[in-house]
Amino acid sequence: MDTATGTLSSLCQWPIFSSSPPSLRMHVRVSCGIPHLSASAVDKTLTQINNSGIIACLRANSAEVALKAANAAIAGGVSVLEIVVSTPGVFEVLQQLVKEHPTMALGVGTVLKIEDAKNAINAGAKFLLSPATVKDIMVMDHVQSGEVLYIPGTMTPTEILSAWDAGAKMVKIYPASALGGFQYISALKKTFPHVSMVASQGITIDAIGEYILRGASSVVLSDAIFDKEAIEQLNFDKIHKLARSATLLGNKAVNR
Repeated sequence: MDTATGTLSSLCQWPIFSSSPPSLRMHVRVSCGIPHLSASAVDKTLTQINNSGIIACLRANSAEVALKAANAAIAGGVSVLEIVVSTPGVFEVLQQLVKEHPTMALGVGTVLKIEDAKNAINAGAKFLLSPATVKDIMVMDHVQSGEVLYIPGTMTPTEILSAWDAGAKMVKIYPASALGGFQYISALKKTFPHVSMVASQGITIDAIGEYILRGASSVVLSDAIFDKEAIEQLNFDKIHKLARSATLLGNKAVNR
């Protein structure tokens, strides 16, 4: 063990460190003795998410529709896309999209099982999202090594702190709209200014700017882009237009 690794590992057992407030702990991020010194793949994904301001969330009833809807959104400017794990053929769709759009941040959402996480990673996912914090996913080698970004779902301050202390670099606030929307995000950021938060659930395109202004790093847009009626009617032109509007507002929000 080199000196830097040994020093950081010893901090895990240091009483002052473990009892310190998050504002101090954020400067030395250590999880189970593994130093967070280099995570270029995860850092790149984080940058893409932060620069975009939106994560387009796709669920469809067939692999064919999912692929067409995804490409319509991508043509509209979407650069960060998650496909819900319940979508038929989700891993095949992801693999195809990764092949066609290798520089995009592509991931899988609503991941609750370790097997689904492994399959998503094997298909090329750069990030995983869950509606709750799944400990088995949090400690996966690919996540701990900084190869894949895991965004656990949290709702309360206690859950946020627990996920952060476990090594999360970004958390999903879910269900954001039901909890008070951007006002809830604003309240959380006052306590946890150092925690990157993604707001998810019930967010409209018009609300993107307010969420970002109140402290969200990004917002998850599902029906706002992949309109249910448009999906059912195979109206991919509408999806393209919605994606374009969301992308423009997302870029405007993060750059103001």
